[in-house]
Amino acid sequence: MSDKPRIVNCPQCGKPAKWTTANPWRPFCSERCKLIDLGTWANEGYRIPASGDESSDEEPPASD
Repeated sequence: MSDKPRIVNCPQCGKPAKWTTANPWRPFCSERCKLIDLGTWANEGYRIPASGDESSDEEPPASD
């Protein structure tokens, strides 16, 4: 196994970030990037695209 730390790109800014226990913000490069991402989640900025029939969550119409 290699002693070289794994380097990943920060999901927020794209800068290289070490994936080690020495980086408390992993996978982010800094606390700032982590908080920006958290704020986007809190403001519902991330969306999962809907697929198929979106009316499936609604109750079916009542039959007479």
